Amino acid sequence: MAAWTTSDIPDQSGRTAVITGANSGIGYVTARELARRGARTILACRSEERGSAAVARLLTEVPGAHAEFGRLDLGDLASVRKFAAAYEDTRLDLLINNAGVMALPFRRTADGFETQFGVNHLGHFALTGLLLPRLLEAPGARIVTVSSGLHVLGNIDIGDLNGERSYRRWIAYGRSKTANLLFVHELARRLAATGADTVAAAAHPGYASTNLQTAGPRMENRRVAERVVALGNRIIAQSAEAGALPTLYAATAPGVRPDWFTGPGGLGLRGAPAPSWRAKWTRNDVAGERLWAASEDLTGVRYDALKS
Repeated sequence: MAAWTTSDIPDQSGRTAVITGANSGIGYVTARELARRGARTILACRSEERGSAAVARLLTEVPGAHAEFGRLDLGDLASVRKFAAAYEDTRLDLLINNAGVMALPFRRTADGFETQFGVNHLGHFALTGLLLPRLLEAPGARIVTVSSGLHVLGNIDIGDLNGERSYRRWIAYGRSKTANLLFVHELARRLAATGADTVAAAAHPGYASTNLQTAGPRMENRRVAERVVALGNRIIAQSAEAGALPTLYAATAPGVRPDWFTGPGGLGLRGAPAPSWRAKWTRNDVAGERLWAASEDLTGVRYDALKS
């Protein structure tokens, strides 16, 4: 069987997609390729300057595309609510929870959450819950959350979700990516319980060359670490174009099932989309329920649409 590529993306005409963190990297490629197939794409980004520049670039690369910028700061729940409110009357077929931060020094979001947990998980948990009514109205809608193979670095600590007792940047990153997978697992279970045909799935890019890896070292002015990471990006990593393929597959390929985890086939680092291994703790029903309850309490967002 031939490897799956962007040429295999089905026609997306008439569909609307929200992609978080779409101003660069795999988020931008995801938005561009969905637009190329006819989708209306909303590039949800924290920076208006970078987001608007990305839209302009996309329209240059895909003339006639329907693409627009939406301001969204996942580290600020007020921004998440404002963004979602602006699309209350908009058809929504695809939500790509792509944005993320990696291995940052300990910081807090506007709402007081540890930044990696707050942005990577809680911001997307809140956004998905607020947009869910629109997604449930669209036949065959999908929610794709981008996790990482590095979720294996740590299971969540339900008693210390914000890393206040102990914080190690890479462990915190792994825990936030485990939270992504537990969220997808529990969301898929709840969608099935209501009979919804909305598919919640996960993807990861393998080792893709983006600015995600260098942000942490740059924030702390750790120049040696930044250079080492940049070198790895050049020598080992696959391109952002290739890294976006698992996300695009999960979002558009026929037959994608709830709670699937798609990544690169080549040892999980590079290659065409394929089923990805995941730690057994990411399919733990009890942990999923406990994280869900904690996330509702922390964000104040309730998934009323999934309650019988």
